[in-house]
Amino acid sequence: MTYQQEITKAGTVIGGQGHWDGIAPESVARMRLQNRFHTGLDIARHTAAIMRRDMAAYDADPANYTQSLGCWHGFIGQQKLISIKKHFGTTRGKYLYLSGWMVAALRSEFGPLPDQSMHEKTSVPALIEELYTFLKQADSRELGMMFRDLDKAREDGNEVEIQRLTNAIDNYETHVVPIVADIDAGFGNAEATYLLAKKFIEAGACCIQIENQVSDEKQCGHQDGKVTVPHEDFLAKIRAVRYAFLELGVDDGIIVARTDSLGAGLTKQIAYSKEEGDLGDQYNSFLDVEEVADISALRGDVVLARDGKLFRPKRLPSNLFQFRAGTGEDRCVLDCITSLQNGADLLWIETEKPHIEQIAGMVDRIRAVVPNAKLVYNNSPSFNWTLNFRQQVFDRWTAEGRDVSAYDRARLMSADYDATELGVEADEKIRTFQKDASARAGIFHHLITLPTYHTAALSTDNLAREYFGEAGMLGYVEGVQRKEIRQGIACVKHQNMSGSDIGDDHKEYFAGEAALKAGGIHNTMNQFAA
Repeated sequence: MTYQQEITKAGTVIGGQGHWDGIAPESVARMRLQNRFHTGLDIARHTAAIMRRDMAAYDADPANYTQSLGCWHGFIGQQKLISIKKHFGTTRGKYLYLSGWMVAALRSEFGPLPDQSMHEKTSVPALIEELYTFLKQADSRELGMMFRDLDKAREDGNEVEIQRLTNAIDNYETHVVPIVADIDAGFGNAEATYLLAKKFIEAGACCIQIENQVSDEKQCGHQDGKVTVPHEDFLAKIRAVRYAFLELGVDDGIIVARTDSLGAGLTKQIAYSKEEGDLGDQYNSFLDVEEVADISALRGDVVLARDGKLFRPKRLPSNLFQFRAGTGEDRCVLDCITSLQNGADLLWIETEKPHIEQIAGMVDRIRAVVPNAKLVYNNSPSFNWTLNFRQQVFDRWTAEGRDVSAYDRARLMSADYDATELGVEADEKIRTFQKDASARAGIFHHLITLPTYHTAALSTDNLAREYFGEAGMLGYVEGVQRKEIRQGIACVKHQNMSGSDIGDDHKEYFAGEAALKAGGIHNTMNQFAA
């Protein structure tokens, strides 16, 4: 509906009420446009359609990959999207990522926690709701500024500007984008996963990521001690998430199935198997076993029958069973194929390093069974990107017979190598990693899980060093405010960013000329008008 149509519609409603004469149709139309999403389900349906469209575009051309950054606060997510619109003119292909790691470390009432699902499960949907509250406020703010500019153009009689602004309002692109939301291992059994998934979706999530670890043994994907579950257990949780989407009317909701099998060597239980070769039997075939030569030596052990012989799975003092070394990739591929065949839409393979050919090798095997398989990939801060890519270049040069005597592979992180041919080539590989990996390894969505955690720490360190040191106030002015002004950072006008101007608009709607507004000539924010 166009801006003028919204005004006409509001006028029709108001005109039917003789005692509503003090209500202005255009003000109503503006408020409606500034608040187009009334519920989280409205957001989930809107953003699910965006992701489905983007997935189809990627299938047509892998250059159409998408990206996101992890955000731990609504303000951070808001500023990210405002910056994207400022620099690129559109939010297309740009999402938000909600990291369970950052919720545990930064948003738990217990205080900072490791990524082990110990934080309050409802803190995750609460953050989803918070992120969308801030994104909706960004819409209200930006549209409010456009409405003010429109009023000024009318006052000046500038018809060209009036038409330009009217078209811009009619074609306004919202800051509300998809969130890929981390539900960890589901925080319990399948029923618990279903109940929590509903909270995610009601808060606005169109895309839920779930992993195949044991819920009460969950570990960060980049740490040791991960314990996976048999496939049927994981598939039950995938189905639980799908039921949650369907129950709430988000029929095209997206499920990301994450496998940690590549780095997980343990399982808590033996899979149930009905017949040779079924899914349970395949899972059990990866177990590290030893033949039972003497039945009398068994003490409460589980045994497996294979080819007429009995085998005992090796069990640790923790009562966990271990897989055979070197089976991680095979287990990972089976996890992925099985998940896609049972309701998942996208895959997440947690790797130990950012190596395109390693990822592609697994994707090739998956796509032999599911041709349109696509990945979400964690461009993780847990990787030492500089060292990894310099070592990859070093190893390739060595294989090609090139002279690498000027480089010490163990010291390649050193700044001594920054300007060298090897360092420059490695940086170029890092720069093109997302494009190259999307073309070769089926990666539809690239995300960085914890970037704003690190940027907050880095910028705070820089400010603390300068402000509390010799620079004093210049440390803030030179290092922060002057850069904000010159780079056009929206929150340099922090009163406007917090909604002060929106409040003034509403005061004028409600009280007319009697409105006591904050944005008068004595508002110090006017110093930033230029």
